[in-house]
Amino acid sequence: MKANREIRASKVRVISQTGEQVGIISIQEALARAEEAGLDLVEIVPGSNPPVCKIMNYGKFRYDQTKREKENKKSQHQIKIKEIKLKPNIDENDLNTKLRHAKEFLSKGNKVKITCTFRGREMMHPELGEAIVQKMCDDLDEIAIPEAPMKMFGRILNVVLAPGSKKKKEAPKRPASQEDVNPSEKADGSN
Repeated sequence: MKANREIRASKVRVISQTGEQVGIISIQEALARAEEAGLDLVEIVPGSNPPVCKIMNYGKFRYDQTKREKENKKSQHQIKIKEIKLKPNIDENDLNTKLRHAKEFLSKGNKVKITCTFRGREMMHPELGEAIVQKMCDDLDEIAIPEAPMKMFGRILNVVLAPGSKKKKEAPKRPASQEDVNPSEKADGSN
């Protein structure tokens, strides 16, 4: 944004500090009006013909603008991808610990990348790693959905899970109607 003497147009459309339209005047007259009021002339719509300028306190305007930008940044939640590393021969207790960590990450709104790395002769049986990763995905099925199917990249099998639930999206619950009431309750009420 340009202010005061940085504005290069010969004529500008001016808005006063109270928000009233002054009209199209020369840049010298607009600067003189801003100086009389003890404020700055700020170009707010540079693309129009002539440019639109407003008489305001430029320092206060910039301060409020940076304050608003900081507030907007605070309200944004940045999604991070957390990685859970597995091996094809992982023990059940270790798998449960990794599963607990994955649930924690997903509950905070982060994505989880599950990777299973194969070393040496483990490459002979990739189905073992696939079974482990599939078990992990099945256990997290209630709170996460896979973004894409499992993929093998060299010696690494991975899948990315995003927070969300298939069950919520599949079938919405229908409201209970009179026919759903227990038949014994109907009989008691009608006698």
